[in-house]
Amino acid sequence: MDATKISGAVNDPDAVTDKHASAASQRVWRGTPYPLGATWDGLGVNFALFSQHAEKVELCLFNHDGRRELCRIEMIERTNFVWHCYLPGVRPGQLYGYRVHGPYEPENGHRFNPNKLLLDPYARSIVGKLRWSDAHFGYRVGGKREDLSFDPRDSASGMPKCQVVDNAFSWGDDRPPRTPWQDTVIYETHVKGFTQLHPGVPEHLRGTYAGLATPAAIDHFKRLGVTAIELLPVHHFIDDKRLVQENLRNYWGYNSIGFFAPDMRYSATGDINEFKSMVRTLHAAGLEVILDVVYNHTAEGNQLGPTLSFRGIDNATYYRLGGEGKRHYIDYTGTGNTLHTKNPVVLQLIADSLRYWVTEMHVDGFRFDLASTLAREEHAYDFYSGFLDILRQDPVLNCVKLIAEPWDIGEGGYQVGGFPPGWSEWNGKYRDCLRSYWKGDGGVIGEVAYRLSGSSDIYTYSGRGPTASVNFITAHDGFTLNDLVSYNDKHNEANHEDNRDGESHNRSWNCGAEGPTDDPQINALRARQARNLMATLLLSQGVPMILSGDEMRRTQGGNNNAYCQDSEISWQDWNLTEEQQQMIDFTAGVIRLRNAHPLFRRRTFFRGIEVHEGNKDIAWLSPDGHEMTDAEWSQSFARCVGVFLSGKGLAEHDAWGQPVDDDDLVLLLNAHHEEILFTLPGNGGSKWSLLLDTRDAVTTPGQEFDAGTRYTLAGRSLALLRMRRDE
Repeated sequence: MDATKISGAVNDPDAVTDKHASAASQRVWRGTPYPLGATWDGLGVNFALFSQHAEKVELCLFNHDGRRELCRIEMIERTNFVWHCYLPGVRPGQLYGYRVHGPYEPENGHRFNPNKLLLDPYARSIVGKLRWSDAHFGYRVGGKREDLSFDPRDSASGMPKCQVVDNAFSWGDDRPPRTPWQDTVIYETHVKGFTQLHPGVPEHLRGTYAGLATPAAIDHFKRLGVTAIELLPVHHFIDDKRLVQENLRNYWGYNSIGFFAPDMRYSATGDINEFKSMVRTLHAAGLEVILDVVYNHTAEGNQLGPTLSFRGIDNATYYRLGGEGKRHYIDYTGTGNTLHTKNPVVLQLIADSLRYWVTEMHVDGFRFDLASTLAREEHAYDFYSGFLDILRQDPVLNCVKLIAEPWDIGEGGYQVGGFPPGWSEWNGKYRDCLRSYWKGDGGVIGEVAYRLSGSSDIYTYSGRGPTASVNFITAHDGFTLNDLVSYNDKHNEANHEDNRDGESHNRSWNCGAEGPTDDPQINALRARQARNLMATLLLSQGVPMILSGDEMRRTQGGNNNAYCQDSEISWQDWNLTEEQQQMIDFTAGVIRLRNAHPLFRRRTFFRGIEVHEGNKDIAWLSPDGHEMTDAEWSQSFARCVGVFLSGKGLAEHDAWGQPVDDDDLVLLLNAHHEEILFTLPGNGGSKWSLLLDTRDAVTTPGQEFDAGTRYTLAGRSLALLRMRRDE
């Protein structure tokens, strides 16, 4: 049954020569409103697009390279505000886009302009680059604010195109590793940055999904002992016009416009199956794949931004509007717009996208950028928001790892500890506290105890345990570990923003000189501080996250906001010095210690109660070997603390119901610049065996010390010892 009108280039003699164009001259069927997007069933393609306020929708088909618009098909059928049609004979590979007609009334929230080709929000593949021009804007560009006049220029020639895909893929015996939270060690990395300079990755695969799945990459992950690879955004994103004009790029990718499409700039083959192959290969190596996802805003920016997709499809549905009627956008994200997650259509889009990445792409979890924004209802963050409720009840999504970046820039947006059961969170308080402590700040020793033991002060009330805390010292946003101990100030001049961008309060310390130096004492101190921070991270309760390259002390030259640096500033340099190799070995060694001792991987919080032979499950020690008093906790000059962990105090069971025991351990931390003699706890023939001391790059384990004797804890160092009882 015919359900459309076909116009445009259908009679173009060149059209019939294109292998995907023959459908343009065939009948068009009614189709169905579900599923949304372009769905191939083996015989043809169903197209479905939601727009509540549109007056007319045209499906545009393009030739194989996207340069020629072959025809426009008016979609007559509309069901529950979903415009749909079915094209028999159309096959995977067909390029398409939409033109949506309706009122151009910015003051009422409507910005329809059929001269702008629009990307399908449900497109599984997006090909081609955005070639910026004034035609991408729905209004006439000029002056300091938009002209209310409608812009008639056509944007199709400079737009990427959506592509119909075949979802078939041979997954074989692929199984998600399902690493328990308490055993998880996350490695945050960038597809291109990790592989671009790697000599072990074939040159044609560098910077790609396939490159991340090569033996050279996997060998490094396995050498370290990490269990999950968290990728910076891979949803199709746009390079901002300003950045392109200044020969920069949106390197991090927090500028999404396609929530179902893996960005093809990271593809060696131009096929979405390359991403699937990467996941399958990483799974085979026991590695989970977590995606950093950006659903809080899109690449269309504020009212002065381009019309690329959502704005032209149904601006009033997809965005939070306010100010001067509905002309402006509510901005909780700092990017110019905020997706309207209170609208059920937007919630459906996000949930459908997440399920797609789990069921079709086999990813193992998500880290949600500015997650507080997603959980806002009218304006405030809501523990019972529609977004959080949908993910909690979804049978697919409540089984994968969910990590919140629990803040945004709006009022009440800082929500560390505010997410419900089932969620883990980036613990910004952990980062700030441990940076301050190792920098040498006073008055933080009490908070250090909370952060080392899993942040029970933050997560207990919501019924969660230590694994709710994703601990990190550094992340993509900010200094690298090396730069944290090498710079007092940010150095972001390469971003062309006069060093105004990026955080100014970094809790960093350059150890005596700003940036690179030949001073051996300063360099030795920096190396020790890096070891202190890394060891603390990996030996704290909770889920550690390592920033890619910190294990080899990667530097960004003091740039703490390298979002636009698709260059050597951001790429991982694999020409390693002996000191860098030692740092890799050190990091891997501490991860092995973490894995060997379940005391560092608790699922429940310590209780501070007696569990065995007069010992508590956890005890905080002053340098004289006795438990810290209230007065000692409040001393502003206190920078040294020990923590005794009883191996009999786990009160946990393994998967087979057997009690889990461990050795007794003592962890000693000294952020003071002078050495401290620390009395080791215990008596009666007990001995402590050294496992780790950060004073040196290489620790010789096995040295023994009698309980009750004093251990020389070097200035600005950390030590870990295990108790060995005589038979």
